[in-house]
Amino acid sequence: LAPNHPELGRLFNTQMRKNLQHLKYQLLGRYYFDQSAISEIAQYNLQIWQGVITSIRTYEEKLMMCVDTISKVVRKETAMNIITQCFNESRGGDFKDEVSRNLVGQIVMTNYNNRTYLIEDIDWSLNPSKTFETKEGPISYVQYYKKQYEIDIKDHKQPLMLCKSKEREIRRGASMQKNCYLVPELCCMTGLTDRMRSNFTMMKELANTTKLDPGQRVRNLQQFMGKINTHPDISKEMNDWGLKFSSDLVKFQGRIMPEEKICQGSYTYGYQQRTGDFSKEMRGKAMHVPFNLDNWIVICTRMDLPKAQDFLTNLYKVCPPMGMRVNKPILVPIEQDRINLYLDAFKHNFQRNVTSMVCFIVPNNKKERYDALKKHTCLENAVASQVVVARTLSKKPMLMSVATKIGIQINAKLGGEPWAVEIPFKMRIMIIGYDTYHDSAKKGRSAGAFVASINQSLTRWYSTVTFHSSGFSEELSNHVRMNFTKALKQYQQVNKCLPDCIIYYRDGVGDGQIKYVMELEVKPFEDVINSSMAGRNTRFAFIVVNKKINPRFFHATNNGYTNPPAGTVIDNTVTRHDRYDFFLVSQSVRQGTVAPTMYNVIKDYSNLKPEHMQRLSYKLTHMYFNWPGTIRVPAPCQYAHKLAFLSGQHLHQEPHPDLCDKLFYL
Repeated sequence: LAPNHPELGRLFNTQMRKNLQHLKYQLLGRYYFDQSAISEIAQYNLQIWQGVITSIRTYEEKLMMCVDTISKVVRKETAMNIITQCFNESRGGDFKDEVSRNLVGQIVMTNYNNRTYLIEDIDWSLNPSKTFETKEGPISYVQYYKKQYEIDIKDHKQPLMLCKSKEREIRRGASMQKNCYLVPELCCMTGLTDRMRSNFTMMKELANTTKLDPGQRVRNLQQFMGKINTHPDISKEMNDWGLKFSSDLVKFQGRIMPEEKICQGSYTYGYQQRTGDFSKEMRGKAMHVPFNLDNWIVICTRMDLPKAQDFLTNLYKVCPPMGMRVNKPILVPIEQDRINLYLDAFKHNFQRNVTSMVCFIVPNNKKERYDALKKHTCLENAVASQVVVARTLSKKPMLMSVATKIGIQINAKLGGEPWAVEIPFKMRIMIIGYDTYHDSAKKGRSAGAFVASINQSLTRWYSTVTFHSSGFSEELSNHVRMNFTKALKQYQQVNKCLPDCIIYYRDGVGDGQIKYVMELEVKPFEDVINSSMAGRNTRFAFIVVNKKINPRFFHATNNGYTNPPAGTVIDNTVTRHDRYDFFLVSQSVRQGTVAPTMYNVIKDYSNLKPEHMQRLSYKLTHMYFNWPGTIRVPAPCQYAHKLAFLSGQHLHQEPHPDLCDKLFYL
């Protein structure tokens, strides 16, 4: 086989899996983990499994292996513990729905053979006393686990959890059926709950274990490669192929792009690029295009009224220096934290075409309440809304900083432009971002969010959402045509002309899906250009943005390895020989190893040089108005993600069209 033959990569990846098995690594889901390197955080009943991701393929110059260390969190609590907790907290109500909400969609690990499964459903009609078919005939779950694993199931009345058998288990005869049932008390939960994520102390402890700095990560990789290269069985099998791994990392040259200049009205200033943060530099300056907050409503519980008043006092202080006038709102205290009381207060005080913003100050992050408030404002009344958790207003020393962030966010939601970067193009340009999110209320349906710039400074955006069957279908293709056509009309309405160049950033697509994107998204995108913009010679490019990637890059210094600074671009050696692609490190991290983002230009008629495409992509990472700094992806991708998430997780409908020219979803 030729060195770049795709079959060669498959053969070597199969050999690498054998190598990991020789090292006694355990397969959990898709990746291998070192059973001898399990650490515990005892006070939180957590286990941390350390593993590796490996992938061998041909890059620009040669066949190479990408390897990275990963961590998996396994909780010591079982699925049965969750069921018991739901029962105890139900206070006599129907706890089965609560069990489903907490377990369905979660990944569990069986404690008898360390395999992972996705829970599809809870079957309350089955329990461990029931029988199932085997090659030897029917056997109960109680008998099976005693015979197979010497395990005594304690609770014979617990329900069973429905999971899908894995294809490889069916192929090797480990499972006779596509569906399998698991016993909750024998399954450990994996991952973190929302409650755990909100525990700052626990997350800090977890980060100390899982977020490795570049030096530690490199040492771990070198130790791993040392094991591979010195294991006798691995060495023999590799020698049979005529293969040997290098013991060191691949070295190559990257480039650091120039520091971007931030614009706020008449001010243009630089910032410390290595921090990826210009919040200090923007203080005391008016926003680029401020928007006044004249007629608005604040609704809170009577208990949170003092916090609301303190918040408003600080908002009145911080907004005028930012160029934003804030009038006193209609302040409405309600007696209890009940959804209907929030909505009644809204209805009695809201005036259509007069009220520009409604701010709800709520006691906690309860999803049911948040859903109701967002549906009422985004679907029925087309008004911008801000939901603030009262806890964030409780620390008085931090209140001015919190009020500043909320003031900037409100300004953006109303149509203001907090800041801008220099966009040097003489041609008229439109930037598009697209992302999808599964509808949490309707299986098999996804929200697709389409966001397009409508001014030359790329600070104003047209946003729309359409729902489609999950995956790639003709329906998605039709939505691309419809949304792009609507965006062009909006652009023309604002600018009295059409754009000369259109750059489309598509987020959320893996390598295996690119052929579908070409057929069902790129083609209709081109069709609209050819029909709506015929004879204009419109330039365009379509770029797939992928942040779920395994490569990590380290800056080699005299003192060891550090994170590459924000603005680092890599477009040689580790890029693909058959692609127009590059990696960009656009943000900075305070802890751990920074993650790059990959840009794959799958269609390019823009006439932009690669360095200009890279520079534009980096500029756009500065333009997300929820964070005064750089983010991992271009702003339109993050806007599309926020809008798709809001629509798929909370609204379950397309937002009111009157909101399409506002960033109401920030």
